[in-house]
Amino acid sequence: MKKEDCIARAEKVLMHTYARYQVVLDHGEGVYLYDTDGKKYLDFSAGIAVFALGYDDKKYNEAVKAQVDKLLHTSNYYYNEPTTLAAEKLTKASGMSRVFFTNSGTEAIEGAIKLARKYYYKKHGTADSEIIAMEHSFHGRSMGALAVTGTPKYRTAFEPLIGGAVFAEYNNLESVQAKVNEKTAAVILETVQGEGGIYPAEKEFLQGVRKLCDEKGILLILDEIQCGMGRTGTMYAYQQYGVQPDIMTTAKALGCGVPVGAFVATEEVAAAYEPGDHGTTYGGNPFVTHAVSTVFDRFEELGLLENVKETGAYLYAQLEALAARHKDSITAHRGIGLMQGLEFQSPVKDIIARAMEAGLILIAAGTNVIRFVPPLVIQKEHVDEMVRLLEQSL
Repeated sequence: MKKEDCIARAEKVLMHTYARYQVVLDHGEGVYLYDTDGKKYLDFSAGIAVFALGYDDKKYNEAVKAQVDKLLHTSNYYYNEPTTLAAEKLTKASGMSRVFFTNSGTEAIEGAIKLARKYYYKKHGTADSEIIAMEHSFHGRSMGALAVTGTPKYRTAFEPLIGGAVFAEYNNLESVQAKVNEKTAAVILETVQGEGGIYPAEKEFLQGVRKLCDEKGILLILDEIQCGMGRTGTMYAYQQYGVQPDIMTTAKALGCGVPVGAFVATEEVAAAYEPGDHGTTYGGNPFVTHAVSTVFDRFEELGLLENVKETGAYLYAQLEALAARHKDSITAHRGIGLMQGLEFQSPVKDIIARAMEAGLILIAAGTNVIRFVPPLVIQKEHVDEMVRLLEQSL
C-alpha cells in the first residue's frame, strides 16, 4: 500500500485521538526504523520506552513465534507454565512477592488503586479512603488512572472522575505531609516523572515519603511503567533510592512489544485481594507472559543494565554539551540512564518534526521538553548520530 493511500484510508476509519506524523512505518532493525518509502530513521523513542531490545531481536522473535504455535490463550481459571515463570522472574527482579498481570500500564494502575483501597477497607472497615497523587503526574487515560493524574489537560473534559484523590507537589515532602489524614490509604507517584517533563524523584523526598508511609500505616505505590525495566540502569528505578514500595506498576518494556503490564505487591498487601475482587480475560495469558519471561532472559544475556549505565552516562555528557552550545534555547537537562530530557524555552513540536525529516525519531514530554528514551541496546555511536541530527534540527 502506498503511503498516501494508507494515510488517507486510515483517516477515514480511525478515531482522531492522535496527531500522527505523515509517515507510514514498515519495519525495524536494531535501533532503526524504516518507512514504506525505504527511508531510514534512528529511533530515540522506542515506541515510547517500549522496545528495550530494539527491533528484530531474533531470540525474542523466535520465542514469541514458538508460543503462538503452542498455546496463545487460556483463561485464568487454569495454570500455565509461561505465566508462572514470568511471575517468578518479575518478583525476583522487583523484590516483591505477588504479581497480577494486566493488558496495559493503565490497567496496572487501576489494579493497584483497587488493591490499595481494598487493603484500607480490610484494615479500617470503611471504603471512605483517599489517595495522595502528585501534581504534573501521568498514570494513564482510563477513569481511575486519570483520577490520580495531576495534569488538568488530561482530566478536565472527563470529569467527574472517581473520587478520593488529592494532589501534592512532587519532590516536596512537606506538601505530601500536609495532605495526610485518617482517610489516606496510599501515596502514588512516578519514581521518575515521564510525561510531566522527565523529573527524577529526589532521594530525600522518596525516602521521606517511604518513612512517612511507614509511620502513618499508608501504602506507597510507585509507578515504574516508563522508568522501570532497566531504563535508569537498575531493573527498577526505586532500587537506586534505598526504598521498597508496597505496590509497584510496570508495563511498556516488560513485554517489548506485546500488550502486557503488571502490578506487584508485598505478601501482606496482596493478601487483601480475595477471589472475585479483581480479574481480566486476556491479562497474563501464556502468549504475553512467555514474551515477558523471554525479555528477562534477554536482559541478562545482553547485559542491558550495564549498557544503560555506560551509554546513559555518555548520553548525559553529550546532552550537557549540546545544552551548553545552545543556551539561548535550551534551559535545562534532566534524567537518569536512558531516560533523559532537554527543556526548551518554547514548544518543541517543530524541532521534532525537523528531526524526523532528517531521519531521527524523537518524542516530547509535555510541550517544551524533548524526551530521550531509546532502545536499551543503543551504543555510543548512535548517541553521536542522534546529537548530530538533533543539532542540525535546532
